[in-house]
Amino acid sequence: MPDDFERMWADLAPVGRSASSGGYFRQPFTSPERELAVWFEEQCVARGLRIEGDDFGNVVGWWDTGSGPAVVTGSHLDSVLDGGAYDGPLGVVSAFAAIDLMRARGVVPTRPVGVSVFVEEEGSRFGLACLGSRLATGAISWSDARELRDRDGVALGDVVPGGSSSLLAAVGTFVELHVEQGRDLVDRGEAVGVASEIWPHGRYRFDFTGAANHAGTTRMEDRADPMLTYAMTVLAANKQARLAGQRATFGRVSVEPNGTNAVPSRVTAWLDARCSTDAALASLVEVISGQASDRASRDDTSLVVTAESVSSSVAFDPVLAAAVATDHEGGDWPIIATQAGHDAGILCAAGIPTAMLFVRNPTGISHSPLEQASIADCLVGVSALADTLERLAR
Repeated sequence: MPDDFERMWADLAPVGRSASSGGYFRQPFTSPERELAVWFEEQCVARGLRIEGDDFGNVVGWWDTGSGPAVVTGSHLDSVLDGGAYDGPLGVVSAFAAIDLMRARGVVPTRPVGVSVFVEEEGSRFGLACLGSRLATGAISWSDARELRDRDGVALGDVVPGGSSSLLAAVGTFVELHVEQGRDLVDRGEAVGVASEIWPHGRYRFDFTGAANHAGTTRMEDRADPMLTYAMTVLAANKQARLAGQRATFGRVSVEPNGTNAVPSRVTAWLDARCSTDAALASLVEVISGQASDRASRDDTSLVVTAESVSSSVAFDPVLAAAVATDHEGGDWPIIATQAGHDAGILCAAGIPTAMLFVRNPTGISHSPLEQASIADCLVGVSALADTLERLAR
């Protein structure tokens, strides 16, 4: 089975890869991501899996064996802008490899097994993370989602027909394998782990408004410069997150008119905040917003904060997590929390029993071309996923 995994991984490696950075640009419903969608269907056909899609672009390849509630695994194939190779695709490739391994072992599940791909997990094009799984579970309506627009003004409704989804109707359990986005497993010296929870997190748009003016002739004391308010807000977010032991990041910013020799009229920035509890998240965003508003009053600028998406904390079923993590020949797998959002969290919040497996990332770096995982650890992950599917599909 190692050859199958490495062959599939080699198939994906060049798709959507930047020649300059080595990172990936696989935004949903663009050519690279659609090429991967075709690859997924080819892998399903090669294994005799029945392909079922919904009106939003989500797909499941079904191994129609047995009966009753299905066990589904998989992940996503889209990437952040200039992202790493493993975030998402590792879960999809590992799912196919796990089925290959189960068949090689002579395993015939008594329940159907599916391999899934959810679209727009990263939110890198239409701005809402886990969009495909939110639509599949009904966490967001099509009437709302269809109006989401990318940076070029293209609406989601212009690129996908929309409508409804019944993909998850027969799903009894979902298991997502994912590269770890951190160093917990490295510090523990373990190749694989199991998720206990997902931290609550949100994306917030900060609209700073001032007055455009000449960079040379406008005295410093006469300016209403939103860039100053924004800059202070970035520093405040960093300080407050550090003090609270939480996470706050301004990773995207847009400036108008964006001229070298002009005081900006408007700065739009997006805050990503993640905390250990829902209360801590609300408190952190409130403190940052309050300090930003205070600064805006001193800078003669204005500020509007909009919560574009907020996901509450997700606690995976501890009984299911323990069933996945314990009683293995090499010892129990560690059960760890994650600060990253996943489709697994959306399905769990929708009431589907859900578990996650993590594969060690030697650097802990993610959402970057430097994201890594060794082939040896990936193969341990494939074996762990096959063991898990075998247990759950019996």
